[in-house]
Amino acid sequence: MESNEILIEVKNLKKYFTKNKGIVKKKIEITKAVDDVSFYIKKGETFGLVGESGCGKSTTGRTILKLYDPTEGEMLYNGQDISKLNKEQMMPYRKKMQMIFQDPYASLNARMTVSDIIGEPMDIHHLASGKERQERIYSLLDTVGLNRDHAARYPHEFSGGQRQRIGIARSLAVDPEFIICDEPISALDVSIQAQVVNMLEDLQEERGLTYLFIAHDLSMVKHISDRVGVMYLGSLVETAPSKELYSNPLHPYTEALLSSIPIPDPDMAKSSKRIVLKGDVPSPVNPPSGCKFRTRCRYAMDICSEEVPVFKEVDKGHFAACHLLN
Repeated sequence: MESNEILIEVKNLKKYFTKNKGIVKKKIEITKAVDDVSFYIKKGETFGLVGESGCGKSTTGRTILKLYDPTEGEMLYNGQDISKLNKEQMMPYRKKMQMIFQDPYASLNARMTVSDIIGEPMDIHHLASGKERQERIYSLLDTVGLNRDHAARYPHEFSGGQRQRIGIARSLAVDPEFIICDEPISALDVSIQAQVVNMLEDLQEERGLTYLFIAHDLSMVKHISDRVGVMYLGSLVETAPSKELYSNPLHPYTEALLSSIPIPDPDMAKSSKRIVLKGDVPSPVNPPSGCKFRTRCRYAMDICSEEVPVFKEVDKGHFAACHLLN
């Protein structure tokens, strides 16, 4: 159940990757994967994060978990800034925060049995051992729709949907409060996607979980999310409650994204207007000046190349960064 208490707050988060280029005369190349991102997630809420591939969604999630160290900014968990904590200091938070990865095969150790995969987090955090550990593993398998016979098998013996269920069971092994779902259904068959999403919703209701749901399937994000953030080239361009964002998009990029959602009714699909973005996404190594979206925006003005638009509250709970809104 969603509350008004904020569990996760990200303030001006930046994650830059550097790389040396050249042999004789070395040049440092900086990739601005996440560039000044701020948002919050309330307890029991699902915050959806959408955008094109390469916009920085997954990097944002991994940085919040400190799988990547942030370049700048704050990451507050229950009011405590975890951005500068070392490995030892992060251990209590590792138990509270978990991740479901996009690839349900690459994220599982092929040499480990399902029992060992799910039990490993318990071993790391010294939560259970012996018979209690095994019973907890069986219980988690049952929770995600698998049976105890699966515990002795290896990842290659399962389908993609079953492997993702194993990954979900592993994330639940330490009884977390917050889970980052990094495109958890994008590698699955359409028939399996709804099953996994429904299971995530049931688990949230039963366990009071808070989700950051990263995806590019806009219709699924609308279904599962309470609020949605739209990213473009490492920056947030709009955030709003889910229904508000889908019914009243304020940023031209959000407008274009929503117009690409397939409409099942052929007659309605014919009458709907699809906005096709021209050109490619600019490089995060050398982003455009001013508004990053201006090179593909049909409303671009002179000011768009000169000034970075302010990310501000346009309506209650509805934030956007666009010069059209000034």
